[in-house]
Amino acid sequence: MKIECVSCGKKDLDKNTIGINKKMLGTEVTTFYCMDCLAGYLDATIEELLEKIEEFIEEGCALFK
Repeated sequence: MKIECVSCGKKDLDKNTIGINKKMLGTEVTTFYCMDCLAGYLDATIEELLEKIEEFIEEGCALFK
């Protein structure tokens, strides 16, 4: 399934980008942001989001498998 950013239209979002969207916005979300747009939406940096992804992976979060 090709998923694109609801804000800028970037195509083919990867599984970690989808996972961080679900983790930060809720597992029921049906539209997703690319890393750039999600960082802007959450008032965070891409680096902060990448660090959170690594933390969630280390914790074994099912959204990142």
